[in-house]
Amino acid sequence: MCGIAGTFRWPDGKAVTDRLTETLAHRGPDGAGRYSHSAGDGEVHLGHRRLAIIDLSETGAQPMVSGGLALTYNGELYNAPELRAELAAAGVRFRGTSDTEVVLEAWRRWGTDCLPRLRGMFAFGIFDERTGDLVLARDQLGIKPLFLLRRGQGLVFASELKALAAVTGGSLEVDHGALVSSLLYYWVPDSRCAFREAEKLPPGSWLRCRADGRVERGRYWHLKDVAAEGRERALSGELPDLAAVVEESTRQHLLSDVPVATFLSGGLDSSYLTALAARHQPGISAYTIGFRAEDAKFEAMPDDLRYARQVAERFGVDLHEIEIAPNVLDLLPQMTYHLDEPIGDPAAINTFLICSAAREAGVKVMLSGMGADELFAGYRKHLANVLALRYQRVPGPLRRGVSGVVDRLPVASARRGYRSVRFAKRFLSFADLPEETAFRRSYTMYDQEELLALVSPDLAGTVADVLTEHADVYEDNDLDDFVNRMCLGDARMFLPGLNLTYTDRSSMAASTEVRVPYVDVEVVRAAFAVPGDRKIVKRQGKAVLKEAATSILPREIVYRPKGLFSAPLRAWMSRDLAPLVREVVNDGLLVSSGLLRRDALTRMVAEDAAGQRDFSKHLWHVLTLEYWYRGATSGSGQSQAA
Repeated sequence: MCGIAGTFRWPDGKAVTDRLTETLAHRGPDGAGRYSHSAGDGEVHLGHRRLAIIDLSETGAQPMVSGGLALTYNGELYNAPELRAELAAAGVRFRGTSDTEVVLEAWRRWGTDCLPRLRGMFAFGIFDERTGDLVLARDQLGIKPLFLLRRGQGLVFASELKALAAVTGGSLEVDHGALVSSLLYYWVPDSRCAFREAEKLPPGSWLRCRADGRVERGRYWHLKDVAAEGRERALSGELPDLAAVVEESTRQHLLSDVPVATFLSGGLDSSYLTALAARHQPGISAYTIGFRAEDAKFEAMPDDLRYARQVAERFGVDLHEIEIAPNVLDLLPQMTYHLDEPIGDPAAINTFLICSAAREAGVKVMLSGMGADELFAGYRKHLANVLALRYQRVPGPLRRGVSGVVDRLPVASARRGYRSVRFAKRFLSFADLPEETAFRRSYTMYDQEELLALVSPDLAGTVADVLTEHADVYEDNDLDDFVNRMCLGDARMFLPGLNLTYTDRSSMAASTEVRVPYVDVEVVRAAFAVPGDRKIVKRQGKAVLKEAATSILPREIVYRPKGLFSAPLRAWMSRDLAPLVREVVNDGLLVSSGLLRRDALTRMVAEDAAGQRDFSKHLWHVLTLEYWYRGATSGSGQSQAA
């Protein structure tokens, strides 16, 4: 796991590549390297920062140069042993044991045809000295990031957007479409980028820069096709052995020359992975979090710690407990810097603190249960949308009566919050809407009218574009299964845009690699071969995964109420961050620039303080957006806030 960067026919490319690589030092503290070569009438420069996981010797150093190919690679290839054996049988002689060398030799033999054969997470740039071509590629599901920027016939790329911002001297302009997207979702979809000139290489794709200036793009893997294939398998009655698929993926994700640990929240996904990992690596370490008692009570958070302890004791896991009582005033600007784009999910703080603690204990690699909820319909929004279809059959007068009663209920008192009321208000905000609109509204921050009331009138057209983009992605499939349509939408937008993004940036900020066994091509194929009515059964989400997990986990863990990998936002917003909220609403840059309307924000603060509505997540995101926007418009790229 590493940081990669490079330039192709870019002015002062050597110095720029050195600066890019230096900005990514946190992604790879174990080593650095650079490669240079002529490319047409210009030059190519590749940079690398190394976090040594496989083959800790110099034979794993990068950029790796061999036989006219030069590779800078970020990721882990879990089927490297199988590909190595196949290539060796064809006559390839390997110098070391790194998966980097496997990628390089696979490229030499198969070119872009090697990409669908790679099972893992990766982003890389590979240069061919004979043709003068540079190719960039990204893994199938968008686990690893790759940002790029083109000017004329030149190109610059890096693992993180902050690196591109740093080397362009503050010349990048904020993309207002990305800003509106961030307000709507509290993250920026993978199809958009926070700066206008920059872009993210799409998952499952490659880009080739030729020495003569031509640029070609290709797609080697598409989730929509995988979902369609899964539908055909499901129709034929061919249900996958999910327990076997998940165990095999977990076993492969343990491949490492350094210790591997797990996240263990005590919920189903992390408990299942930890139990499977302990089967293959007895005594494996796990890390879990807890919150200050007063914060957890105010947020009405479930006691996840006791479940984590139960799993650890049952499977002989070495459990490390971390209490989250952070100085959020310090962490907020720090995390905003590390996340690259305006992302308002406080779970990024949890990930960063867990990974920091693990790193201090000498752990470089962590397994996470990320992805299971998206693929197997485990979020409350999935069940809520299914229930909404039933709710729409309730007579209108009765629905209006229920809505009126719930609307008057408070979401919090001075001493504690009421989660059930928050959930009820949220449910009624979308329960009567058409399918796509309801699904979007079930997990976004605002409806169309609220968003239009919050932003500058000049952005009304941008709001319409962002909403249309969601509808286009959601409806771009031939599935006739509502639950799997939601899962596909999440796997294409929510997973790469939010969860994989904050996991990568937060963990790499602590120089730690996080692996996601559920976000594996074989697990994804299996997931979409499961009909929706096997994912949500009665009021039980992730039913098919729970069924698989009972082969190893006790039912008390499998069927416990869903936990939250989040943070006590209401407590933070009402105590630690209340003065900062007032400052940003009254005098913040977003308000003074006219991008956000002060009256709308003031109304949110008042309703939240009165306990009538829960706007803690909205206001937290406004804070993250404010800090990000200050850095983005400071004139020197994104500088780390103090």
